[in-house]
Amino acid sequence: MWTALSLALAYGAILAIYGAFVAARVAAGASAWPYVLALPLVYLAVPFAFVLVWFAVAWRFRGERPRDRHRLTWRERARLFADEFATVAGNAPRMIAFRWLMRDPPPAPADLPILLVHGVLCNAGVWHPLARFLRAQGVGPVYAISYGPPLASIDAFARQVAARVDAIRAATGAPKVLVVAHSMGGLVMRAYLRDFGGSAIARLVTLGTPHQGSMHAWMAVGACLAQMRPGNAWLAALGAPSGDALPPIVSLWSWHDSMVAPQTSSRIRFGENVELSGVAHNALLRDPAVFECVLQQIRAARGEA
Repeated sequence: MWTALSLALAYGAILAIYGAFVAARVAAGASAWPYVLALPLVYLAVPFAFVLVWFAVAWRFRGERPRDRHRLTWRERARLFADEFATVAGNAPRMIAFRWLMRDPPPAPADLPILLVHGVLCNAGVWHPLARFLRAQGVGPVYAISYGPPLASIDAFARQVAARVDAIRAATGAPKVLVVAHSMGGLVMRAYLRDFGGSAIARLVTLGTPHQGSMHAWMAVGACLAQMRPGNAWLAALGAPSGDALPPIVSLWSWHDSMVAPQTSSRIRFGENVELSGVAHNALLRDPAVFECVLQQIRAARGEA
């Protein structure tokens, strides 16, 4: 709710300021039509600026790539940026409308429900493209969580996930839940495994999670951001997941991630790594190849692959 409200207020303020500027220009005799036509550009300028900065930081602190591998052509680089920009631009309305887009399925028996766990400063709305894909494949039921407040600690988010997992199991009668987590959501799930064990988790799939931290976490303040900075005490204490009931853990990560730097921070030593190229951080949430990888992991957890 916090993220949706913040976005609505922020864009409302931008539109109000722009509207006042246009009104003044029209009152001075200018035509309103150029300003009306420019309105989409006003909206798109914000995500464009953020994506540009994120890529710049990702390039400055990039991980060392194997020689002659994972290099992109200029056309592939342009597509990399365009896909990330399109995803970020589309995420704002999805997050504002998350209550309508990501409604819970009705309670019903299920063998393996799926829980989607979002990243920092987001909510369940970012999962709408993947949730729609999974439902079209006949996979489900699909649930999501919107935890908060946005800048609280990862430990607090893990407790909210624990309550959500218990509620899903009660609604479906399923003994375990498969979890797909994006970005910081993967660290939330690692904190969950540390505090609550893995007996209720069938499999954990992380997408672009900064398992060893990211330099981007220095760009903002908040408890969860501090916990994602490379080399911090919280990450060191988190360690590797352990326990007899530890579920299979799979990390899908990209050599061209725009918000995990170095990108190799998403590589894990305690599970399976699936390397991708040409996909940026937020674009992982709507990339067809990523969707197919997630689907394969779900089928594997169900014993279908």
